[in-house]
Amino acid sequence: MAGKISMGARREVVSAVTEQYRSAKRAEKGRILDALCATTGWHRKHAMRALRRRTTVGPSKVEKPQERKRRYGTTIKDAMTALWEASDRVCGKRLKVMVPTLLPALEQHGRLRLGQADRDRVLAISAATIDRLLVDVKIAASGGRRRRAGFYSAIRREVPIRTFNDWNSPPPGFCEVDMVAHGGTSVAGSFIQTLTMVDVATGWTECLPLLTREGSLVVEAINRAQSLFPWLLRGVDFDNDSAFMNDVVVPWCREQKLEVTRSRAYKKNDQAFVEQKNGAVVRRLMGYGRFDGVETARVMGRLYAAARLYVNFFQPSFKLKEKRREGAKVIKRYHPPSTPYERALAHPKVTAAVKKRLRDQYRSLDPVALLAEIRATQNELGNRVDRRAGQARGLQSAHTSNAPVTAATFAKTLGKRVTAGEPRATHRRTRRPYKTRVRMPSKLDPHIAATEGWLAEQPQLTALTIVGRLSETHPEEFGARQHSIVQRLLRALRQKMAEQLFAKEPLADATTAAPLPGVVDGSGYVGPDPPTAPFVEQAGKATWRGRSVEVASTSAMAPSG
Repeated sequence: MAGKISMGARREVVSAVTEQYRSAKRAEKGRILDALCATTGWHRKHAMRALRRRTTVGPSKVEKPQERKRRYGTTIKDAMTALWEASDRVCGKRLKVMVPTLLPALEQHGRLRLGQADRDRVLAISAATIDRLLVDVKIAASGGRRRRAGFYSAIRREVPIRTFNDWNSPPPGFCEVDMVAHGGTSVAGSFIQTLTMVDVATGWTECLPLLTREGSLVVEAINRAQSLFPWLLRGVDFDNDSAFMNDVVVPWCREQKLEVTRSRAYKKNDQAFVEQKNGAVVRRLMGYGRFDGVETARVMGRLYAAARLYVNFFQPSFKLKEKRREGAKVIKRYHPPSTPYERALAHPKVTAAVKKRLRDQYRSLDPVALLAEIRATQNELGNRVDRRAGQARGLQSAHTSNAPVTAATFAKTLGKRVTAGEPRATHRRTRRPYKTRVRMPSKLDPHIAATEGWLAEQPQLTALTIVGRLSETHPEEFGARQHSIVQRLLRALRQKMAEQLFAKEPLADATTAAPLPGVVDGSGYVGPDPPTAPFVEQAGKATWRGRSVEVASTSAMAPSG
């Protein structure tokens, strides 16, 4: 009925029940709204707005909406702008709380003057109204740019969350998906990303290189991974990256009948399976250098093609069996280490045809040949690490490679010799020529001799005392800011004196000599630093603040002339 009623008929119905709605009680208004929504097909809120209009017209005329009288004018807007600036441009909810204390402070110092009526309006304004009043002011303050809302927030909200404890032993086909950036020490510009997919049930890992972080490339990579996994994909679990949470990847996954979930924001443990493979597989193969360019992506594809067989068929890994907490201690139990291939053969949900195909593939694989291919592609990538795509040519000597060309020669080197250093060329760094650093002249150079003389007379002098003496004679050059450089000079001079002392006196005399008053760094000093009371020495004893302190002769600390 709602789809057949015309617009003019809806206006007539509204005109007929408007007066009845305004004079009705609350319960009666609800029944009128229910009947009107059932008749017109309108949303309940739209029906309420239509019934609140004061003017009713015929079916051929357009209703004029009721114009709401503005409560907050230009004066209130200017006052809120001043308060917003005085609050260091906080949001409306925080500014609402600050207004009762900020407004009297501005009025007290003559920053703002308001009448009593306007003052009451400013104190009564809501946080939402503050934000509405200051919309154009905030746009102008940001240089004409409107603050961009989260573009992918709507898609992210509709994707359900799955934590680590929500898996509950799923069948093969449910994967955690993550992306590893190969940007080196900088994320500027375009660089290659690795899309990592890990099957939760078996640990089967597939890695694919992507030229950029783009949703269409993610779709192509997942489609390619579907042909690499021994079984059909059933679900994918992403993080909150915008490369996944967009209007390209999520709808495509649902069209392919894949269950789409995501982890919680800033909770990497929700994707513990793929995060473990990011370090144990991707970073172990590729390192942390920067890679970019199409040719480099092709070489990475060859590396991952060999590594997927080597990792999934020959490299065992641990898998958590149970975890419990006893007080402050977390106890974990693990299954015996096994390869993804062995877990797939033991899993009851994997079909017999898939298991037969995996056994046939396993019998045809040579782990030494796969490892040789991995080392060869790593050496090729080692010549491209941390270099731009256009600079890869002509720089092959940047990394010297000892990797054999064929699997046979590689096999001959196994167990024969172990070379020092990292065998993966992607982890090596180019040796840069050492740059000899020239010592810059210091303002203390002309005063080193005087400082050495002071230390010869009084070895217990501190850096603050020396700075004070230098500032008395050269106030324009020395002050409290030069304390650190004087400390370094004092440390070097005392080390020089100690070396001269041990080089001059024999070991027997050194062992029987009287102990020094304290270690040269001041840790044995019991007085204030710097000393504020006179230090008087008398016949092997010193008096400080009325206390008698045993001291030894300080002549040994003086350098020989």
